[in-house]
Amino acid sequence: MKSANHIRVANAPCSWGVLEFDLPGKALGYPQVLDEIRDTGYAGTELGDWGFMPTDPTALRREVQDRGLGLLGAFVPVAFAQEQTHAEGEERALRTARLMADAVGPHPFIVLADDNGKDATRTKFAGRIRPEFSLAQKQWETFGHGVNRVAEAVRRQTGLRTVFHHHGAGFVEAPWEIDQLMKSTDPKLVGLCFDTGHYTFGGGADALQGLRQFRDRIWHVHFKDCSPAVHEQSHANQWNYFDSLKHGIFCELGKGGIDFAAVTHELRRTNYRGWIVVEQDVLPGMGAPKEFARRNREFLRTCGL
Repeated sequence: MKSANHIRVANAPCSWGVLEFDLPGKALGYPQVLDEIRDTGYAGTELGDWGFMPTDPTALRREVQDRGLGLLGAFVPVAFAQEQTHAEGEERALRTARLMADAVGPHPFIVLADDNGKDATRTKFAGRIRPEFSLAQKQWETFGHGVNRVAEAVRRQTGLRTVFHHHGAGFVEAPWEIDQLMKSTDPKLVGLCFDTGHYTFGGGADALQGLRQFRDRIWHVHFKDCSPAVHEQSHANQWNYFDSLKHGIFCELGKGGIDFAAVTHELRRTNYRGWIVVEQDVLPGMGAPKEFARRNREFLRTCGL
């Protein structure tokens, strides 16, 4: 029998350059990515962009199960501050939820996010957001209503639960924006996907503090590191979000400023029963993803995972 404190570790296609943005360069194919996730010691994966993995549930089930991997969730970005996007966002979330439910059952998450990287101001000032760049109260009401709407439809029609991923270059980045989103959404419908790297990049002084602040809403966790040196350069040079990515803002685990041993201890102490998903966002063709993944997995073993 598994301990109540048992936490399993996954990796995600974004660590191989499969990002939701329309970027130059060619990402690797899913068979190689899934093979390398398995071969570097991980037990699960997320879906990646729609169409990266098979969109036929039988084929998708075969690809993950043949490698002994769990399928944990899928990222669905929607520009929730604009009410006219909600219906189309709901359709995409339901399409993705149905695929995962038909392939592996109702346990994966729909991981909602803002349509990051599309607003010029938020992209330009990512990592150094000021309160005047945040949404107005009426926009927060629109945003929260849209997230609730999608999460309710996903649960009612597929049985899957929904979490929201705070993220650089979107309208939910800074700690006060995460707090506002939690206040604007139904805690029975919407959990938080807490990302250690994005929390730190977005102005959170300490990922452990953020974990404690939002622990009651955290249903899913991403482990991502954030380089203090690159963060400082980003501020000094006024880099936009993609410049920061290109310069390695999200570095290998253990090489940035986040105390993952302390975060892991807090998750165990508070009886977290979910997965940890390692993410080291790289641009297509940047670095050696398999070696990054291997070293990240070895590092997490030193944290007791």
